Amino acid sequence: MERSAGSSHRRRRRSRPVLGGAMAVVAAAALTVTGLVSTAQAADVNNAKNAGFESGLANWTCTGGSGTVVSTPVHGGTSALKATPAGQDNAKCSQTVKVKPNSTYALSSWMQGGYAYLGASGTGTTDVSTWTPGSTSWTKLSTSFTTGANTTSVTVYTHGWYGQAAYFADDFEVTGPDGGGGEEPGPVIPSAPGGLAAGATTTSSVALSWNAVSGATGYTVYRDGTKATTSTGTSATVTGLSADTAYQFSVSATNAAGESVKSAPISARTAKEGTGPGPGPAVPKHAVTGYWQNFNNGATVQKLSDVPADYDIIAVSFADATPTQGAVTFNLDTAGLNGYTEAQFRSDIKAKQAAGKNVIISIGGELGTVRVDNDASATAFANSVYALMQDYGFNGVDIDLENGLNATYMTKALRQLSAKAGSGLVITMAPQTIDMQSTSGEYFKTALNVKDILTAVNMQYYNSGSMLGCDGKVYSQGSVDFLTALACIQLEGGLDPSQVGIGVPASTRGAGSGYVAPSIVNAALDCLTKGTNCGSFKPSKTYPSLRGAMTWSTNWDATAGFAWSKAVGPHVRSLP
Repeated sequence: MERSAGSSHRRRRRSRPVLGGAMAVVAAAALTVTGLVSTAQAADVNNAKNAGFESGLANWTCTGGSGTVVSTPVHGGTSALKATPAGQDNAKCSQTVKVKPNSTYALSSWMQGGYAYLGASGTGTTDVSTWTPGSTSWTKLSTSFTTGANTTSVTVYTHGWYGQAAYFADDFEVTGPDGGGGEEPGPVIPSAPGGLAAGATTTSSVALSWNAVSGATGYTVYRDGTKATTSTGTSATVTGLSADTAYQFSVSATNAAGESVKSAPISARTAKEGTGPGPGPAVPKHAVTGYWQNFNNGATVQKLSDVPADYDIIAVSFADATPTQGAVTFNLDTAGLNGYTEAQFRSDIKAKQAAGKNVIISIGGELGTVRVDNDASATAFANSVYALMQDYGFNGVDIDLENGLNATYMTKALRQLSAKAGSGLVITMAPQTIDMQSTSGEYFKTALNVKDILTAVNMQYYNSGSMLGCDGKVYSQGSVDFLTALACIQLEGGLDPSQVGIGVPASTRGAGSGYVAPSIVNAALDCLTKGTNCGSFKPSKTYPSLRGAMTWSTNWDATAGFAWSKAVGPHVRSLP
């Protein structure tokens, strides 16, 4: 789902190209790419300019404004390209590179995220390309080309695929004879960092993060005008502070040419002694989860107080990534929500909890780029989520990472968060259908790893295409059989029935595909819990303690006159 006004889709990754049904998914997952890499000679150079995107998008052109430069994830340096396919635009980013005629060049780039292609055109001989179906870690794509007798420049490019997730690219190389493009300019004093923000706080420390500055090799952090610490990255934690005390922080960027002016200062207060969110209301045996949109995308704009009582768990969507890998923060979109203030928002959270509801913070969405794949990022995730729980009173966290999840380190992160928050912590997940086809998948492994502290997995039964059910047959989305046969995989794969929920769009405008009428959702719930109202697929046994249902979103539900919650809410409460 996009944040821009007028979009009718949730920030959810859309289905991969359906190449012959579910078997194509398996084939794509097994595909490996073998590049053709020529051996660079001693005199060869990298002819690409701004190859690591340290100077923004200089020298690069991206179709439809699809490209931007981000500070995380990066393969090298402080920046990388993020390009997002949308509609009929495959997010193609290209550069014209000067080359020598009759010469061989090795072309490579590091890729991460969704489907990604790498190629060269205008070579004067045979144009080349290679691709990867996506990866949760950096993967090197490589190929080579030979220029024609009259070729003095070629176009190198990368692009994604229609309807797929954003991809990341970094550290391009067009290695071969020098085409005469000249050398990169030497360093100049960098500009002041922007985006300085405070993250997790303790009684004696404040975590800070800021945006990367092109050309910077380091950063200096100031506390109340005095140098406090330095960092080679875009984050730092200032320690040795007093509890419940306000401090002023700023940061400068440095390199061989000198130090920038300081950033605009921000204030942050350390935590009070003995503070914490405390346990929240008990989640009902059968529960309805709804995502509340912290932005305006054409659905009805709501305050939390506008969310109907039919919803037992309200997932605030979404937390925002910070420059610190793994860490998140939350920024209420007051302008987009028609002046909804922080004070009203916090008051509404307390009111919902007083009414027996749980309000949790959701991490991810289609465009979310929170990456937890090492010990440091796992700790940053746990600390920052717990800081939000302390600050806003959230009862827990929803994991909706659609651009990749590492089971080992997300498990560590959730275990650390649980240790901080205690037994009242609510943990939900919203994987895509492909993520729960097998217990070997990272999402499924994570769910099983934290089964003892997991509240519910509300898989997204939409934007999917056809998928395999637990009986090995292929089912099309939008039917009772699709809901029941895919839920069966989770139920038979090790999750407790009380941890399985059915996630669907609240209206036809809530997702690109896969909408089902509330009556179909209720029939699937009956089939799984009581063995009635099934389609052609009927599970071998019933699961009376099935958790319930989820929808994207409470806002789209409001747009459709609350038809979904009025029908599904009472039905969930009537389950055995």
